[in-house]
Amino acid sequence: MNDSKEHILLCSLRLFMQKGFKEVTMKEIVDETGFSKGALYHYFVSKEQVFAEVIAHFLADEMTTDYSAFPQDSLQSFYQAILEDAEKRKTGSINYYYLIFDAMRILPDFNEQLIRQRKDELKLWKKVIAAARKKGEIRSSLSDDQVARLFLYTGDGLGLQSILLDNTSKARLELQQLWDGLYSMLV
Repeated sequence: MNDSKEHILLCSLRLFMQKGFKEVTMKEIVDETGFSKGALYHYFVSKEQVFAEVIAHFLADEMTTDYSAFPQDSLQSFYQAILEDAEKRKTGSINYYYLIFDAMRILPDFNEQLIRQRKDELKLWKKVIAAARKKGEIRSSLSDDQVARLFLYTGDGLGLQSILLDNTSKARLELQQLWDGLYSMLV
């Protein structure tokens, strides 16, 4: 990607984060970048195209986690790795989530990508839980699917809580405590 296009995407990201997709205009993008209208339209034909490329360039990788790279020999090791990865990402700003919600509404492919990722994530959680059960780490009568969903849904709930309170650090600490408590009930 050339520097001009990168500059447009970065300026547009800032605008979309500050105002949301609906409120940003192409004129504002032109003003923010300092480029002429013609120069901007050389790279992008519409605000929707700018938005789609902003999401693809800045958010798609950020939202995609390769959970298969995390340790799978222990449920506890697995969820600890997820928590450590989340701490590194630090993507908890409320505006970040607004941008994701805009992308889900506006870009069908993005929504489909999130759904696929979620299914893959659930599948991997169940695989890790089954392996942990097989080696005696888990003794609960809950099914692997139930245990996986408990971990996922508590993470979702605290993610929502962090948005409402605009405090991701506290939410991550609470998630650590919840997952540790859940884990202790399973062993």
